[in-house]
Amino acid sequence: MKFGINLCTLGEYADPRRVVELALVAEHAGWEGLFVWDHLGFVWGAPAADPWVTLAAVAQATSRLTIGTAVTPLARRRPQVVAQSVSSLDLLSGGRVVFGAGLGGVPAEFSAFGDVDDARVRAERLDESLEVVAALWSGERVDHHGRHLTVDGVTLAPVPVQRPRVPIWIGGESAPARRRARRWDGWIVGGDDTEGRMTVTPEQMATRIHGLRPPTEAYDVALTGVSQEGDTDLARRYADAGVTWWLESIHGLRGSPAQLLERIGAGPPKGA
Repeated sequence: MKFGINLCTLGEYADPRRVVELALVAEHAGWEGLFVWDHLGFVWGAPAADPWVTLAAVAQATSRLTIGTAVTPLARRRPQVVAQSVSSLDLLSGGRVVFGAGLGGVPAEFSAFGDVDDARVRAERLDESLEVVAALWSGERVDHHGRHLTVDGVTLAPVPVQRPRVPIWIGGESAPARRRARRWDGWIVGGDDTEGRMTVTPEQMATRIHGLRPPTEAYDVALTGVSQEGDTDLARRYADAGVTWWLESIHGLRGSPAQLLERIGAGPPKGA
């Protein structure tokens, strides 16, 4: 099991400088990844950081952390721009990027700007956009004429460091999200609530993971959660269930920035 941070970049963490400070502490303390939210929180009254600017700053400040989004609502973004941004970030970081994608759980972040907020349409756009992004990362000429997107003979350059592509992890716990996750490289699951309680047991995770992908294939399952310093038994039980990444939930409801920085500085619950 690897250990990362899942950072809610709203409120006090909407300032990328604070995220960089946290990332430096995390890398020094032995955490292996930093994943940030991708929300237009200002739509509903919460300051929010741009994920790509923030992750670029983290990439420059660190040398080992895997970085990525958990998760990007791809249906409200232009896939060609996302493909270029992620490719540039992968180059900047030396191949340390994971692209997390999902449906998006706040319809107002679509409708406030005139975008379609219907879940079925968003799902269609998500699936089609994932295909376009992956095709552009290949470095080959892309010709795509789908229901929602068109690409006329475009070849992306430069391409990401990672080949054949940047890993794509799918977020979401619904049956459609799990089916989508099976087609890509990983699955991100929310395992805790805003009160800091685990809502998914290791036994439940083992059941959900079973059959997701053949065990011989490289595949990641990332679980967000809350741990205390030295809680190695907790990590071990989820690792035994098939979880490959523990993502420690860091958000303003859990404590003050000083308290959360102290928790990160204490290091991950290794021992799994």
